[in-house]
Amino acid sequence: MEPRTVTPLISGIYLPLPTFFVDPGLDVNLPAMRRHVRFLIDAGIRSGNGALLAGGGAGEFSTLSTNERLSIAEAVIAEAAGKVGVVVGVQHTNPHEIVTLCREAKKMGALAVQIAPPFYEVPTADDVYEFLAGVAEAVDIPQVLYTTYWTGFRITFDLLERLLAIPQLAAVKIASPSGREFEGFVRRFSGRICMIDNQLEFIKSHMLGGRAVNLHPANWYPSWALKFWELLETRKYFEAQKEMSRVVGPCYDLYGKIGEYTGGEGHLDKMCLELIGFDSSRCRPPVRDVRDRYREHVRRMLLETGVPGVRTA
Repeated sequence: MEPRTVTPLISGIYLPLPTFFVDPGLDVNLPAMRRHVRFLIDAGIRSGNGALLAGGGAGEFSTLSTNERLSIAEAVIAEAAGKVGVVVGVQHTNPHEIVTLCREAKKMGALAVQIAPPFYEVPTADDVYEFLAGVAEAVDIPQVLYTTYWTGFRITFDLLERLLAIPQLAAVKIASPSGREFEGFVRRFSGRICMIDNQLEFIKSHMLGGRAVNLHPANWYPSWALKFWELLETRKYFEAQKEMSRVVGPCYDLYGKIGEYTGGEGHLDKMCLELIGFDSSRCRPPVRDVRDRYREHVRRMLLETGVPGVRTA
């Protein structure tokens, strides 16, 4: 498959899966991962309206070994069974590990891999270009570029223009510390590559040609997420904005509150799923366990936003 022909399969709800563990040892809980994938597919998440991201930031990739990351990818891809595409997170500081993850993801049948610029040692633009081009040369699998400016490297228009020359680059998961710059990226590049909104500017980015939205609430409220995407696709932007304010706003208010206590992001996804009857767990350290401290806040948010099946005790 040519890398940029996967655009229709990435388009829609770009859904970052949390990684579940077994308390208290925090081994990976693969049956829970499979159950979650079945829940999403049963709700209607399919190729054409969404894609699943396994082992991304919310999936706590930075706390997982390579073997754990591959076992998660294998379980998610097997459970998806071709009904919905799976993107495998391969972010790492070691190019050899990235190549290993890419090769194995390709063997498993992953739709694409999500790759980010190197982190810890802040790279230059030339470093990033050679890094991504080297991975593409080693493994021919579509890449989703994750623009993680908060880790120290900030992508530029000129660099993204250069990166488009890498044939494996299939999509860009875009965010920027500047709203104006974010708009510029979507406006300039959406006609040439699949732009995935990671900025919570879903209305604007769709109007400008963006083809996917990074949507955490789809984990626990997939029926709502599908209706929201339909509002975007039918250009009912006023109604879509009301839904953004009603569901996405309270979710990210809670992210902010929890972020004052600890880092991470998968904790909220997992608490929401726990409260509608799914397996859950804490996140691995250094993220602290937030469940007792914030469970009732999360329960109220779910009830107020109309999530079905919320446990009341």
